[in-house]
Amino acid sequence: MASFHGDQTTSSTTTLTHSPIYHSIILAGPRLKPLQQIHARIIITGLGRTRSLITKLLSFAYAAASPISYTRRLFFSIPKPDTFLFHSLITLTSKFSFPQESLLYYRRMLLANISSSNYTFSAVIKSSADLMAFSIGETIHCHVYICGYGLDAYVQAALVSFYAKSGHVVIARKVFDKMPEKTVVAWNSMISGYEQNGFGKEAIELFDLMQDLGVKPDSSTFVSLLSACAQVGAIGLGCWVHEYIARNCFDLNVVLGTALMNMYSRCGNVSKAREVFDSMEEKNIVAWTAMISGYGMHGHGNQAIELFNEMSFDGPRPNNVTFVAILSACAHAGLVDEGRQIFTTMKREYGLVPSVEHQVCMVDMLGRAGHLNKAYQFIKNISPKEPAPAVWTAMLGACKMHKNFDLGVEVAEHLLSIEPENPGHYVMLSNIYALAGRMDRVEKVRNIMIRNRLKKEVGYSTIDVDHKVYLFSMGDKSHPETNQIYLYLDELMSRCREAGYIPASESVMHEVEEEEREYALRYHSEKLAIAFGLLKTGPGVAIRIIKNLRMCEDCHTAIKYISIIANREINVRDRLRFHHFKDGSCSCQDYW
Repeated sequence: MASFHGDQTTSSTTTLTHSPIYHSIILAGPRLKPLQQIHARIIITGLGRTRSLITKLLSFAYAAASPISYTRRLFFSIPKPDTFLFHSLITLTSKFSFPQESLLYYRRMLLANISSSNYTFSAVIKSSADLMAFSIGETIHCHVYICGYGLDAYVQAALVSFYAKSGHVVIARKVFDKMPEKTVVAWNSMISGYEQNGFGKEAIELFDLMQDLGVKPDSSTFVSLLSACAQVGAIGLGCWVHEYIARNCFDLNVVLGTALMNMYSRCGNVSKAREVFDSMEEKNIVAWTAMISGYGMHGHGNQAIELFNEMSFDGPRPNNVTFVAILSACAHAGLVDEGRQIFTTMKREYGLVPSVEHQVCMVDMLGRAGHLNKAYQFIKNISPKEPAPAVWTAMLGACKMHKNFDLGVEVAEHLLSIEPENPGHYVMLSNIYALAGRMDRVEKVRNIMIRNRLKKEVGYSTIDVDHKVYLFSMGDKSHPETNQIYLYLDELMSRCREAGYIPASESVMHEVEEEEREYALRYHSEKLAIAFGLLKTGPGVAIRIIKNLRMCEDCHTAIKYISIIANREINVRDRLRFHHFKDGSCSCQDYW
């Protein structure tokens, strides 16, 4: 190493003062970081262009999340970057979440005619996924085949993850199926891809195949699998995963623990979720927020507030997502005064600026409680921008709930003016017209939808029976036991009519005869799923249904009667919350 004394120091110092890196260090002044101090020493000693040292320095720079301008200057200070440097930089930038830099170095590597390795390809494919840069990822996929890495296990696993994250699960599955050897990472990528794109049933089926082939799962497998179970309501499999984790002494870290807790909450067992929460040694803000959200989803507003207060004293500082969870809990439980106080606290004590999600919660909370004028005034006071469509949608739902048709029509028409391509707004407007007896307007709205080729989102319900998930849609006849299911449902509905149930035929937007409306209501997806569940399970077994849309008023009423006639507890999770039906009443107290 060069001496820091005599003429050599003077010579090195002269070289240093002409270096652009030197000027960037000088400009940093008192804010100079230890890493830059080390770099200055390297330059002073005359080793400023030594590749191995600069590579190591860059490694530390990205690990410490140093400014991009500084790391780029470091890179450009090397006259002829070699293969090792490029591969190291691309891998580092991808690992430490600098995807744009990763792709920049990859492009420069191609321009320098330096060949890629399997690790390089894995890194830039991951970077493409992080940036949602689908076209770039496809181009890199072509490079993979040209360079002969088409069957490399690491590269293929990265490609599976890339296509899945980009929403192209069919392509991801094709890549996955072509893999000659599938590591647990590849299995995890495909299972996670299905779950993240809303294909929970397919994720579970792939896990079953993984088990059949004897591939041993790890913690990452179970995090994705538990999320898939939560998605489709597969509590049986979720409980099995919990037992497996305990039996095989898996570390119940905060990520796995939160996934387990979320599964129980979303599958209807909030008390079990609380047990998991209490057993977790480490609880981060995600875990606290998930438990508060779980209470809110089940209508346990007071428990949610109690936990929120505990978090405020002893837990991590609540963030924007936490306040969405607690405000939503207040909305679903009718705790208006408490919710308004929390909203004020959020702004005054925590200095958080309300987002669209918080505004939706406030309008929803006021609207559900019947304070339509206050909710409307809250919207009018939102400034400086036009309130988001989601805020008006919450207002519209409240108008429909409390049958304020004049205000509902005004809100619906405003929604259509700012979001004319959203079919949900047309459906809601049509329903409000139907409830108001304005069938001429219903027909007009339907014609607009037909002319603009707008279709209502298809509703479906899932039920988990004997660790297998079954899916039903309205009027579905694809199940092999369709005849028995329909006959049993007809019998159930006849007994409900005898007990006093009256179909809410106005819930059907179609301008058809009364008898046809009742037929359309009878075979809604949740009713079919419940009939199947009652047929396939023994007395006393609770029925658990997951619905992708909000439950209609007719189904809500009918299931109350079914819970009496069948003497069963029936739990339904719709898009908004949980409904626990027992002995003719619902936990939401008709407040949903």
